[in-house]
Amino acid sequence: MPVAARPAGYAALIAAFGLQVPAPDALVAIGEKHTMRQDGRWRILTPRYRPDDTISAHLDFALRHEAVDLGILNALFTAIPKGAIEEWVKAEPTGQHARRAWFLYEWLTGQRLALPDAPKAPYIGALDEQRQFAVRGETVTRYRIRNNLPGTPDFCPLVRRTDHLTAVTGAVLAEEARKVVHRTAPDLMARAAAFLLLQDSKASYVIEGEHPPQDRIQRWGQAIGEAGQRPLTADELLRLQRIVIGKARFMHFGWRAEGGFVGTRDRDTNAPIPDHVSARPEDIAGLIDGLIAYAERAEKGGLDPVTAAAAVAFGFVFIHPFEDGNGRIHRWLVHHMLSRSGFNPPGMIFPVSAVFLQQIGRYREVLEHYSHPRLLLTQWETTPTLNVRVLNRTGDLFRFFDATSQAEFLADSVAHTIRKTLPDEVEYLRRYDQARQRIGAFIEMPDATFDLMMGFLRQNGGAFSQRARSKEFAELTEEEVAAIESIYRELLSDHDGASSGGLDDHDARS
Repeated sequence: MPVAARPAGYAALIAAFGLQVPAPDALVAIGEKHTMRQDGRWRILTPRYRPDDTISAHLDFALRHEAVDLGILNALFTAIPKGAIEEWVKAEPTGQHARRAWFLYEWLTGQRLALPDAPKAPYIGALDEQRQFAVRGETVTRYRIRNNLPGTPDFCPLVRRTDHLTAVTGAVLAEEARKVVHRTAPDLMARAAAFLLLQDSKASYVIEGEHPPQDRIQRWGQAIGEAGQRPLTADELLRLQRIVIGKARFMHFGWRAEGGFVGTRDRDTNAPIPDHVSARPEDIAGLIDGLIAYAERAEKGGLDPVTAAAAVAFGFVFIHPFEDGNGRIHRWLVHHMLSRSGFNPPGMIFPVSAVFLQQIGRYREVLEHYSHPRLLLTQWETTPTLNVRVLNRTGDLFRFFDATSQAEFLADSVAHTIRKTLPDEVEYLRRYDQARQRIGAFIEMPDATFDLMMGFLRQNGGAFSQRARSKEFAELTEEEVAAIESIYRELLSDHDGASSGGLDDHDARS
């Protein structure tokens, strides 16, 4: 707590009831001075904002001045008597925040309060759309509420409408992508799209520390290219696991039957040292059903595409439903959600995995931003097989979370793809074609030989290696070698590797 301040809203309710929930990224307190200020994660308001020290007053304060936090509300509603909400609604039957709390109580708990339907009043959203991203939703006459929550009680991450996300919403980025495609020749765009698809497939394995054979990379690239063509189902996720893993003799396919964790092991005992503890096996089926329902509701309800993709993709990897393949399918889900919303230009897959690889440090921070606070709330023990067994109920930690940091990271990654990766790749191919044309003016060679030559030049800093000169290109004269190297340096030296994210694939572009 900041000095000379008292918690209000969610912070006060967490403290008063000892709620075992991750603290929100932003907390509010009431200061003693009549000036507002920011102190770390705390927003300090003036004394005139101080609520009465009651459940309804602090809950009213939270819904008025903070975003809806379903994890906190879910824990709070199990800790307080239902009469607290009933009394508040009876005192303010048309009050916006009383009706919101009433709706959220019954939505989260499944319990019907002893209250008559709300009298006539203007309909309001369950979420304040000035503060959080929402779907169009449906009206619920009992509360005079429009249910614009993007998910169901089984799975419903929320994203705050930060200044950062407002500047790079899905609509803004989609329009930028369409402009890039519109000003690029179709054949050039098709080649760029094909290469970037391969890049994404390879990068997704590299992130996991794997270097599979080329045929597995291409099969996974084909799966990425088909993302969004079918609705998301449990069977589709199970099918994807088999594609991404391939033939594994010692792998259990399907939902995990045991605990799971991400982390390291003790050097001496091989005991787990988790950075992240996955969802309990008995919770997986319900969580995945909720995630699939969220994806469908987000698509039909017009949720911002990047927001929806972040919630579904990161929600999946946090659940970690498989023994292996979770990370690659998590990144496939980004493509699926963007494609289902019509975000991608036709035939284009944004290579987010390659951008994630370029920004691997921030990617890990975004994953840990979710995992570390929840690790403190997870009780677990080491099993005889040196796995983890979760001892407490953790399902709500995966159902309800603030996905704002994940959405900001994904929005930045998509923006980087549209503003840099895609234009760089198109420019590279344009220069590559120029080099082919200029070199072809004085020497003819098959396309495959030309591509091989370009690969050698790239790998050797723009010059022929001694091996290439003595073997594959021994028939070139000294004058031809000098001319080819000069053209390469002029057109391609500054562009090779610009959009590869550290992946050695430029010779596959053609």
